[in-house]
Amino acid sequence: MRTVPLPQTVPTTRLQAVDNLRVVLTALVVLHHVALTYGNIPMWFYTEPAQDPTGVALDVLVMFNQAFFMGFFFLISGFFTPRSFDRKGGGAFLHDRLLRLGVPLLAFLLVLRPLVNTGYYDGSMPYWKFYLGSWDPGPMWFVEVLLVFAAAYTLWRSTGRRVEERPTTLRPRTVVLFTGGLAAATFAWRLLVPNDTYWPVVGLPTPNFLPQYAALFVAGLFAYRRGWFASLPAGAAKAGLLTAGAVSATILPASILVEGAAKGALTALWESAFAVSMAIGLSVLFRERFGRQGPFGRFLADQAFAVYLIHPVVLVAVGYGLSWLHTAAVVKFAVATVLCLPLCWAAAYALRAIPGVKRVL
Repeated sequence: MRTVPLPQTVPTTRLQAVDNLRVVLTALVVLHHVALTYGNIPMWFYTEPAQDPTGVALDVLVMFNQAFFMGFFFLISGFFTPRSFDRKGGGAFLHDRLLRLGVPLLAFLLVLRPLVNTGYYDGSMPYWKFYLGSWDPGPMWFVEVLLVFAAAYTLWRSTGRRVEERPTTLRPRTVVLFTGGLAAATFAWRLLVPNDTYWPVVGLPTPNFLPQYAALFVAGLFAYRRGWFASLPAGAAKAGLLTAGAVSATILPASILVEGAAKGALTALWESAFAVSMAIGLSVLFRERFGRQGPFGRFLADQAFAVYLIHPVVLVAVGYGLSWLHTAAVVKFAVATVLCLPLCWAAAYALRAIPGVKRVL
């Protein structure tokens, strides 16, 4: 299998702007699950449903996060996939993915998950039956899907297809066509997989977003080969973020006011436009303004994946620890966030200090 050189537009050193983006997205994951803890959407291991109207604000945070942040993770993962494959070759690439993704997935399923779902166990059956009956990978569904994407990419490369390296500028027309196609694919997919669908065993909490996840992963592959991260103009940051705000001020309210197919179409259009706009806007913003790291920034980036793995344990522990505090949902969210973010990074650092763990995390 032929390997190809890196495009000249992509530096071979660590991309610190993307590292910093990963830190922010990981923090958003923590905030997302804290919001689920205290809002009105009971989709977390420990929840205290809101008893006051401020819980709606947490639900809105969850909605906006869900519209783009996991798709953004897949975009970043797609961006780094060709580089890793080219350097290692197909067999070593898959072995590395199984090690760095499969081992944390198993660690969560076999070690961490029993620590976070014991609150649901009422003793009416042997724990092993309860555990198997409630089996799912929790937030590690992300690496589960990423393993599938990595295998699919390896299969595609094994066909011997020519890998084109054509550094280009991402044109607005391409962005609009991609966004429209993604919205149409999402709408069609949701006729089969409606919102609020949950796939047991594999544990996908949002399978209705799979078109976005797959499309943005593929977009990341193209972004690497075409050098889009480096070639996007600085003005794309402002344009992307303003577009995200504009579609949220127009399409989103319209989707709330209608029903049936129109609601589904407008929701898919808003999510797609918001996700693409945020990805472009934040990528360029971080490239231009937050492209460097000091020691502290490097520390945060080094622990980011371990934070993703271990944060459920921290959040559930903090949730139980704050169960005595009775106050507005948004206030409890703020208190828990202030505690959880540093504790998550501290726990991740401690985990990675265990001999051999850094090889995986």
